[in-house]
Amino acid sequence: MRAAQLLHCRADLTITPLRGNLDTRLRKLDTADIQAIIVAAAGLKRMRLGDKITQYFSADIMLPAIGQGALGLEMRRDDEKTRDILAFLDHYPTRAAVEAERSFLVELGGGCELPVAALAQFDDESIHLDALVANLDGSRIFRDAIEGPADKAGELGTTLASTLLDAGAQQILDEIYGSL
Repeated sequence: MRAAQLLHCRADLTITPLRGNLDTRLRKLDTADIQAIIVAAAGLKRMRLGDKITQYFSADIMLPAIGQGALGLEMRRDDEKTRDILAFLDHYPTRAAVEAERSFLVELGGGCELPVAALAQFDDESIHLDALVANLDGSRIFRDAIEGPADKAGELGTTLASTLLDAGAQQILDEIYGSL
């Protein structure tokens, strides 16, 4: 997804996929024939490597992966005791934002292989959701935004996905699913 968004802005770039953990990727910057790497700033900061960050991309240029930066807890649905113990960890603004982003992805019928991105932001009981669908080379991007009440976060994601599908994103998804 990052590659498609970068190529949309700069079709002259050569993108080389990097594998491995953060340390391995940073090492490749010094040892491989590459000029830059793109990684999440949060990961660098968490590893106390924030001094390695030379530039941040604004959301106007690059939206994050769906659910990027959010932490989730998983527990048995019927375990009320554990749910009660952990209730203080529930951060409603984050939960609403992730719900909007994930419902967007679900409506597209996708998972991690799709070139989609979204950023939902909570503000005073409302959600602003900005999302996109791109083809792999970044030559076509369908992007739009929606805003509404946070308690309707899931509906906002579904509505925005439908809007993008109707605008032409369905053709991109058909091409991608046809090549899988």
